[in-house]
Amino acid sequence: MPVEFIGMIGTRDVSETRPPAGPVVDPDYTVRFARAHEEAGFDRVLIGYGSGSPDGTQVAAHVAANTERLGLLVAHRPGFVAPTLAARTFATLDHFSGGRVAVHIITGGHDAEQARDGDFLGKDDRYARTDEYLDVLKRAWTSTEPFDHEGRFYRVKDYLSEVRPVTSPRIPLYFGGSSEAAYRVGGKQADVFALWGEPLAGTAEQIASVRAAAAAAGRAEAPRISVSLRPILGRTEEAAWERAHRILDTINSRGAAGSFVGSRRQILPVGPGAKPQNAGSQRLLAAAAKGELHDRALWTPTAAATGAAGNSTALVGTPETVAQALLDYVDIGVTTLLIRGYDPLDDAVDYGRELLPLVRAEVARREAAATKVPETAAGAAR
Repeated sequence: MPVEFIGMIGTRDVSETRPPAGPVVDPDYTVRFARAHEEAGFDRVLIGYGSGSPDGTQVAAHVAANTERLGLLVAHRPGFVAPTLAARTFATLDHFSGGRVAVHIITGGHDAEQARDGDFLGKDDRYARTDEYLDVLKRAWTSTEPFDHEGRFYRVKDYLSEVRPVTSPRIPLYFGGSSEAAYRVGGKQADVFALWGEPLAGTAEQIASVRAAAAAAGRAEAPRISVSLRPILGRTEEAAWERAHRILDTINSRGAAGSFVGSRRQILPVGPGAKPQNAGSQRLLAAAAKGELHDRALWTPTAAATGAAGNSTALVGTPETVAQALLDYVDIGVTTLLIRGYDPLDDAVDYGRELLPLVRAEVARREAAATKVPETAAGAAR
């Protein structure tokens, strides 16, 4: 299977290294940002979720109307709308986009952020709710007969939707998390399980946990695996590292103001010394505490500086070095690479010109070689 590349877009120019510019929703910038990813050859773009952020489904609809082939990965927190309503919303969007929609399920990793949207369930209950929510969502997308559902969190009577997804058999589900509860629910429900960029050994451990959970749920095939990273490229190794340290200096000079992309109000806690509740951030900070540089090019000080508020570990080097580092993740079972930069739009352009082609060419070469070997063996047998 070819490697899948996902970028990330927002509705205004902002990152950990630069303050927000322009209105919260800038339609023209959003289109430029999306088209830059489409022209760069990304398969999809992630549209994030926050308690104060623009609505992702409407952002996706605007992007779909102004692009031709770019896939849309819409972040969605279960629990704030009924799963039957969500099913119709995303199925409708799938029709208007020509079958380009996928949904990224985020159960929620911080109690204070959940409470801002009126959710006061604890973490374990949130994951139990997500599990049931996805059962109903999938059934709403695929059922051709009215159905009932009687569960702990949801009751549905005689439900049947007139709108089902263009995508068959249903819209793909991505799923984020790094806790045992996340492995359990995502291993059962997800098509793609999304991880943040840890050292290879830690990533391999998480992949094994996801696969074990999928097997325990009775699945014949485990979810595909996504890893999220922040490439920092340079024409030379020295130039890449100089740029990396400039980025880190800027993050440190901005403090907490630069810790969460896209919001003037932080998802707490952030910044150096933060003690986040979510397991993904805790794992990134643990990796940072063990050392700054891991494996071929994984650099962790950016995670430490932001309190691992989001995917925040970097891959530093020339395009060739970073491409090989990405392929190291492919070698341990990763199928999807979510990458975004600290200069969001310009970096997306650079990735399309300098990074994506290198990774895709090597994956294609390996696939061709793997196909050729059995053919050669079969010819020798004859």
